[in-house]
Amino acid sequence: MSMIGEYLRVTAAELDRAIQDPDWALGFVEEVQDAEEETEPAPAEARHFSTYKTWDMLRFLLARAEFPVNVIHGEESFAEDEDWGYGPPRYLRPERVRLAAEALRATGYAQLISGVDPAELTSAEVYPLGWSEKLLSFRS
Repeated sequence: MSMIGEYLRVTAAELDRAIQDPDWALGFVEEVQDAEEETEPAPAEARHFSTYKTWDMLRFLLARAEFPVNVIHGEESFAEDEDWGYGPPRYLRPERVRLAAEALRATGYAQLISGVDPAELTSAEVYPLGWSEKLLSFRS
């Protein structure tokens, strides 16, 4: 089984409802995912996004860059008693999303990957493990 990073863009009203009614939130998430699997909207239009297995690599790179917002795991949890796969769902408040968007615009790709090597990823146990082998096979 794999750990996959999945995210849903919601309105402020939808976020408030999700916080108040986690059962509604889970159904809503599944509904949006199903609808977008069928319609395959353009990235700018999509509400559901998956980083697949790269979520931990992104977390690692953003942490190295001292990114100001935890965009990978979210910063606040709701439905504390719920487990949507790997713990309770988490979210960012709108002002934190704005800060993250500003910080992402100011952070270049080259800055994120500067000086990273496979041994560092392996020693930091970045999921999925085995970065030295993955990068070697990718370069071949």
